[in-house]
Amino acid sequence: MKWEFTIRFVILLVVCCALNIMTGKAQARYGIHDTLIVPAVIYNGDTIPAQVLAGVYVWQRGKVSARWTRLRNAVYVTYPYAYKAGIVFNDIERHITNLQDKKQVSKYINSREKELKKEFADPLKNLSIYQGKILMKLINRETGGTNCYDIIKELKGGFTARFWQTVAFVFGSSLKQPYDAYGQDADIEVIVQEVRRMYGYPS
Repeated sequence: MKWEFTIRFVILLVVCCALNIMTGKAQARYGIHDTLIVPAVIYNGDTIPAQVLAGVYVWQRGKVSARWTRLRNAVYVTYPYAYKAGIVFNDIERHITNLQDKKQVSKYINSREKELKKEFADPLKNLSIYQGKILMKLINRETGGTNCYDIIKELKGGFTARFWQTVAFVFGSSLKQPYDAYGQDADIEVIVQEVRRMYGYPS
């Protein structure tokens, strides 16, 4: 698009000017025969100092920007909880696979539930309804496509799952929210990747 080309050209021009100023100052300080090595490109026969810049995001003001800021904040707040939930759920799955006695399974699940409540109960109470919706989507992502309804049903039974699904419905949400990283949840996925890079989550 024309405006994208204009933005890139202005950025390149600013960088070139900055590098020229730096080069001039270096020559003035160290002498005209000193060499300053910088990246360069040849454009129409001229050698121009150049540098590869990181991607630049240009956001429209108003509603789009406000929506993105709200979504980004929600992902940053909730992703650590979703990541931990994924680890715990997968660990529980591996552990109970080897247990034959239902009482042992129930005892183990209850012990892990107490552990999670102790660690996360208070922070999760402070989430907004919107952040809760994002959290459910992210849990789906971190558990390999298992939604919150199925997790509760498997670990606590169908009645409990239906109860919490009703509660979620009252608040305009659903425990069965899917996660589509390449479709409707593409924006969330972009922010998740940003969070993972920033805080060094393992690949």
